[in-house]
Amino acid sequence: MNIEQIKTCIPHREPFLWIDEVVELNDTHIRARKLVDPGLDVFRGHYPNHPILPGVLLCEAAMQAGAILISQLPGGAVPAGQVPVATRINNVKFRQMVRPGDTLDIEVTLTERLANAFYLDAKVSVGEKVAVRLDFACSLVPPG
Repeated sequence: MNIEQIKTCIPHREPFLWIDEVVELNDTHIRARKLVDPGLDVFRGHYPNHPILPGVLLCEAAMQAGAILISQLPGGAVPAGQVPVATRINNVKFRQMVRPGDTLDIEVTLTERLANAFYLDAKVSVGEKVAVRLDFACSLVPPG
């Protein structure tokens, strides 16, 4: 799935779109990538002489991948006009710093669905090293 296809799945847009491509997708799992552009404005102020991508943005990338997964569930899991929004984040463990020029490998698995609530596990890695692991939940809401 390329960037234009991704934009049909979720409402996020630049400069807050944290998925560049989807490389694997099935009913319960998504794997996506994001190149961390060295020119991102966030690096001007987040440790200017030692730039590190904020951990909260790693979590955001995972949640955006999860929203893409939910949007693609078979059987019309997402009614027209509704979007998944994060409602909970648990068990966040930061393990590796992410630097300008790194490529994020984002994996999200849907573990449970209860009506319009979705429970997911995520892992974001750079190369062979895990940068963050987290569990999160999303619920469907009307936009706006």
